[in-house]
Amino acid sequence: MRYVTLTDVFVHPVAQKYLKRSGVAHAIATAYHAYRLALNHGVNVDLATKAALLHDIGHYEWYSNGKWDYEKYKQNDIHAIKGAERAHKLLIRLGEHPKNAKEIALAILLHTDSYLPECELKRKPLQEIIKLADEADEEPGGKHHYRKIDDQLALKKIKQLDQLVEKQLQTQKLEDII
Repeated sequence: MRYVTLTDVFVHPVAQKYLKRSGVAHAIATAYHAYRLALNHGVNVDLATKAALLHDIGHYEWYSNGKWDYEKYKQNDIHAIKGAERAHKLLIRLGEHPKNAKEIALAILLHTDSYLPECELKRKPLQEIIKLADEADEEPGGKHHYRKIDDQLALKKIKQLDQLVEKQLQTQKLEDII
């Protein structure tokens, strides 16, 4: 059962504020990558697409002298921590099941290890998919955060992805009955 759709998340003012900061086009592309990867690895497409859409909402804007400072970002960023918190709070407010909200938040928290001391993370399948989906859309120097997309086209793509997710969940439900 879906408690909250991608569209519900996408149109919320909090999501809009932080998605625009971190890159709407990147968030949507990452959500589509997560959908494909979730299908291929038997992971819940609803959780995967929501986590991927929200994976960068914790970004802080690192500027020096009015210009984006990628090196400063790489050295000081903890966006996955802040993003996990923001996503969890937003999803709970929207009515997401608390267990789902926690899984999504943990996938956001662990989509990158750039803020951790050097170590090997053992990610769960959903967490690994969000990491891979993000990497599939990355561009050198963080340029993927600055690609533009028209607001109407962005909403259209989110609604299309919602339909794909819903169709997949219905198919899984039928397969579980049979």
